[in-house]
Amino acid sequence: MFVALASALTGRPVKPEVAMTGEISLRGLVLPVGGIKEKVLAAMHAGIKTVMLPARNRRDYEEIPEEARRGLEFIWLETADQALEGALGEKVAAAA
Repeated sequence: MFVALASALTGRPVKPEVAMTGEISLRGLVLPVGGIKEKVLAAMHAGIKTVMLPARNRRDYEEIPEEARRGLEFIWLETADQALEGALGEKVAAAA
């Protein structure tokens, strides 16, 4: 939702080949979520090329089938700024 709102407000489209999951805290930290294996497999079957996941979910990487690990690029996020950069394709200036 955060990236979708940023996209709408800045007029920059989200890259169509990118999928993401996670929650963002009020301090801008990307928090872990459940169901990573299932979400990654669904993204792969939908033709997604890049999956952005919370860095704290890195422990779930081994549960993802080898085919998906080889066929997708994984971006591990710690902050909301990283999510914007990965999804919108360039650094987004911080609000003053």
